[in-house]
This record gives sequence, structure tokens and C-alpha cells, in this order.
Amino acid sequence: MAQMPELRKKLAWTVLILCMYRVGVHVPVPGIDAGALSHFFASMQGSVFALLDMFSGGGLSNVSVFALGIMPYISASIILQLLQVVSPEIKRMSKEEGQAGRRKITQYTRYLTVAITLIQGFGIATMLEGMTSPEGAPVVMNPGWEFRLVTIATLTAGTILIMWLGEQITAKGIGNGISLIIFSGIVVGIPSALVRSYQLIKAGDMNVLFAIFILIMMLAVTVGIVFVERAQRRIPIQYAKRQIGRKMYGGQTTHLPLRINTAGVIPPIFAQSLLLFPATVAGFSTVEWLQQVVAWFQPTSIVYNIVFVALIFFFCFFYTAIIFDPKDIAENLKKAGGFVPGIRPGEKTREYIDNVLTRLTLWGGIYISVISVLPMLLIAQFNVPFYFGGTSLLILVGVAIDFMSQVESHLISAQYGDLMGKAAKRG
Repeated sequence: MAQMPELRKKLAWTVLILCMYRVGVHVPVPGIDAGALSHFFASMQGSVFALLDMFSGGGLSNVSVFALGIMPYISASIILQLLQVVSPEIKRMSKEEGQAGRRKITQYTRYLTVAITLIQGFGIATMLEGMTSPEGAPVVMNPGWEFRLVTIATLTAGTILIMWLGEQITAKGIGNGISLIIFSGIVVGIPSALVRSYQLIKAGDMNVLFAIFILIMMLAVTVGIVFVERAQRRIPIQYAKRQIGRKMYGGQTTHLPLRINTAGVIPPIFAQSLLLFPATVAGFSTVEWLQQVVAWFQPTSIVYNIVFVALIFFFCFFYTAIIFDPKDIAENLKKAGGFVPGIRPGEKTREYIDNVLTRLTLWGGIYISVISVLPMLLIAQFNVPFYFGGTSLLILVGVAIDFMSQVESHLISAQYGDLMGKAAKRG
């Protein structure tokens, strides 16, 4: 590491940006009574607000400048991904225009993020004015249009800053910036979860044997997720021999790796972002029918989990279809003289790859659904005082694996560069 200044620079830049993000989480929006706000969120533990607060890294419970977190950007990304299916212009921009087209889509995503943030900022500012602590103290000290405008501007600027910080990590650091920001927000909640568990054990509200059982189960689930995330279904590929001039080319055997969870953490993130916002908006209101909606869409309710699982399966198949096209793979193999043993090149190869991918996506959807519903089950049935599993654990494992893979790539490329340099000197 000491001999790799570029890698050290990228790591230092990544850590610096994440520290800046964590500082911003504790900068509050002006005009908020911190005491009344903390009492309100203390009474909402285990609800949809606690889940949303986890994704904002604690920014929502503080009503900080980063209260909305990165969710508006994710929502904008969802909309642009869906538009690629229904809009030929956006699909052409993504597929045919290459890097220039992707830059345009990124720009549209930023504009849409700002629009979503303005709408959400106005909604949160208005709803904060109606919030009170369990003792009846108002959360907003001086409600009115001045508070609303300041809150909208602050939350919008905060979300844009998070988006920019994530892009800086991706461009100059290591790993995907947006994923690492979500990762850091989840990790900071682990110490408080351990402290709450210790306090419950000390007070006698949690059995020591049960705590040990939960710990063993957590380790087993984590190992299982790592195993599945690294697992592959390898389709053998054979290349025909071709003679060009006096030389013979081809004839080698390789494989096409297909992951069980091709879509990664995207399906649960997309599904959760769609479910959290309506429930959050309804939760700030005192209207009776909206309160019924909140009751239906609590994370521990049956309705929430059924809709959640359905959305996960939808996004598993949808996102896999976007990022992996069997037709393109079959055509490229045919052009390169490759084929799957026992399968005719062209249409038959496409059908074979599509069938394999469909089966893998089905099992991947089942795997993600089980992991995503696990924390709700633990909280509802066993009164576990923290979220374990679900989207948070998938993000932690997925981002950690991706981060380590990129670090390893930098190490390998640096070693390869050193070897090439030594070979050039000897030459």
C-alpha cells in the first residue's frame, strides 16, 4: 500500500467525502425544536419513520440538511429506468449514443432529482408544522411561509450536495459513491443497535440465550448472503477453430458467468423507495383515512410485506432485462464463432440463455424476498430492538464486496504495471 500513492489518494478522498457527509447529517434545519423532535422519533421506533431514518443515515430524525438523504435521486433513477421501456427516444439515447447518451440521461436524472426534492421538501416543511412531541410540544417553533421556504431551500441544497458528493467518490475515489453513502448511513446505526441490545439484556428484558441465538443467526445469514452474492451459473462456451493464413485461431473453451442475483441490491432499494414515501407523507397527517394507510403500510404489517415482495420480484425481472440482453449475447457469440455445446448458434442460443437467466432471476427474487422480510419478522415476532437483514444487509454485503473488488483491481493493475516497467528496463 505504501508503494501505491494513487490507491492511497483514492482511499483518502473516499474517506474525506464520507466524513463530510456524516458532518452534514448533524447540521439541523433552522427553526426546529430539537427536544420535541427527538421525543417524537423516540415514540416512532419500529415504524416506517425509523426505516426511512436508517436510509438517510440519521438525517431524518435530526431534520438535518441531509434529511431526505439520497432517496430523491434513487426515485429519479427509477423513473428514468422505467421511461427507457416506454420511451423509444430515451432507450435509443441509452443504447445507441454510448457515453454521450448516458451523460444526457444522468443530466435528466439530476434535473428530476431537484424537482422531486422540491416537492418532498414542501411536503415535509408543511407536515413538520403539524407535528408535536408525545407531551404536546410543537416541533416547529415559528411556523409559516418563511419556515417553509427556508426548509425547502435547505433540503433541496442538501440533496444536491449528497448527489455531488456521491459523484465525486465515483469519479475520484473507489467504489460507487451513491452506494457508499447509503452504506455509511447504515453502518453508523450498528453501535446504537448493540447498545440498545446490551441495555435490554442488562435490564432483563432480553434473555442472554436468545441474544446468543440472534447473534449466531446473524452470522449465518451474513455468510449465506456472501455465498449467494459470489455464486455464479457458468454456461460453457466453445469457440470453433479457424485457419487464417498459416495460423490456427480459436478452439479454446471458456464460460459465460451468470449471477444468481443479477439485479443486485437494486430491486429492494427501488421497492422500498416506492413504499416509504407515500407512507411517510400519510404518517405526518392526522386525517383518519390516511392514518389507516399508515397502519396498512407499517413495515411489520402483512399488506406492506406482500406489496414489498411483489415489487421485489417485478424489479428483479425488470432490471435484469435492462442490464442483460440474451439476444445481444447470442449475436456476439455467433459473430465471434462461439457456441454453447449442444445448442445451435443464434436464436436457439438466445432461448437457452433466456431460460437459464429466467430461472436464476426467479431464485434470486426468492432469495432477496426472504432476506428483505427477515427484519420485519424478527421485530414483529421476537421483538428484536433493531433492523437486521433486509435491504440494509444486502447493501452492506454488496457494497463491501464491490469495494474490495475494486481495491483488488487497483492492486493487481499496480503489480502488473511494476512488472511491465521492470521488463522494459531489462529490455
